[in-house]
Amino acid sequence: MSDTRTLRVYYDGACPVCRRDRARYERWAGEAGEAVHWCDVTEHRETLRAKGVDPQAALLSLHVEEDDGRLVEGIDAYIMLMRRVPRLKPLGWLIGLPGLKEVLRWWYDRWVRRRLEREGRLPR
Repeated sequence: MSDTRTLRVYYDGACPVCRRDRARYERWAGEAGEAVHWCDVTEHRETLRAKGVDPQAALLSLHVEEDDGRLVEGIDAYIMLMRRVPRLKPLGWLIGLPGLKEVLRWWYDRWVRRRLEREGRLPR
C-alpha cells in the first residue's frame, strides 16, 4: 500500500539537475506523485522563514514537509520520497543504511556547495 499523505518538497528550481530529478520522479511516481507538491525555494522564501528554515540554507539541502508540518531534510528527505515509488524503494532502503547514509550525506553536501559556488549562489 502506498503512502498518500501530501508532501511539500522545497527544492532548488534554478538547478538543472534538480529539475531533471523532479521530472524523473514525477514520471516514475505516477499517481503517487500527485500527492507531492514541488515548491521552488526561491519562490517560497517567506513560507520557509515562517517554518524556521533560512531560505539560503534551504538551497543547500532538499527539504520535505509532511501534512503535519514536520520537516525532513537532506538524505532523509530523499529516502522519504523514494519510499513512495515502488522502483525506488530498494534504493531508498540502501541509502538509509548506517555508514552509507553518512558517506552519501557528506558527498551530497559537498556536491551542492560546489554547484552553488560555481553558479555564484553559495549562501554566505
